Amino acid sequence: MSTFWSLWIMALVTFNLGITLFLFLWGMRVHIPTLSDGTTGHVWANGALREGVRPLPLWWVLVSAAMFVIGIGYLVLYPGFGSYQGLIGWSSQGELARDTAKIEARLDPLMSSYAQRPVEELATDLAATGMGHRLFVDNCAACHRTSARGNPVLGAPRLTGGAWLYGGDGETLLTSILDGRRGAMPPMGEILGSQGVEEVAQYVLSLSGRTGDPVKAALGKENFASCAACHGADGKGNPQVGAPDLTDPVWLYGGSRAQIEKSIRDGRSGEMPAFRGRLTEAEARVIAAWVYRQSNPGIRAQ
Repeated sequence: MSTFWSLWIMALVTFNLGITLFLFLWGMRVHIPTLSDGTTGHVWANGALREGVRPLPLWWVLVSAAMFVIGIGYLVLYPGFGSYQGLIGWSSQGELARDTAKIEARLDPLMSSYAQRPVEELATDLAATGMGHRLFVDNCAACHRTSARGNPVLGAPRLTGGAWLYGGDGETLLTSILDGRRGAMPPMGEILGSQGVEEVAQYVLSLSGRTGDPVKAALGKENFASCAACHGADGKGNPQVGAPDLTDPVWLYGGSRAQIEKSIRDGRSGEMPAFRGRLTEAEARVIAAWVYRQSNPGIRAQ
């Protein structure tokens, strides 16, 4: 805190405390003129109510005096009077640091043990997956939602259905969290034309068992050859490049015909940020364990 602001705060505290103390002392000693009946002469309700004068109750005086003593004592012991740190040297930053150190002292041995265990093994540990869920909510839910069911608007994949862009084993999940992913679907609109986009979309719909126009789907199958380099000739995708499987009912950006046509025509691009600078490997590992457990509900806790 600069000298100016320190002096400014000290002046405000002194002024407010001083004027409050003055009013307190003055209120007990001030003389209020009264009539012979002990009232001030102020009347209401056509004279039915008259304003009387009574001394302040003793309990109120004692409580008020105690508040002044407590307030001044606080300013002596704790920071609050400009840059003065207080006799006991307390600060909110110091208390936070002490509490954080206590928590880390308890967590460090546990997190060290988690860092040495495979993700698949951690997925059977309820304590580890419970911690992983909390960290998932804090770091991942903004895109994937707290339920891990994804968000088609953002292109954030669902993590609970067993359909994976890059693979769903423990080490692959850990790599995705720590190092991030970047995927891109190139726009094919200029190559295929509007009719070709519609035909390929019909064929893609048929790959997942959905009915459409069989004639257009047959024509789209021929043009799908330009997509097979990434998605495979059978449309089952390629985890090496993050190309999704088009034969299952899971869709990254939505599975309506309009959304599929948009993906083909305009392309898509998405990025999973790397969390290596934000999370420790042990923290990323327990998140991966929780995600692995969500996609493999048959796992038994140990």
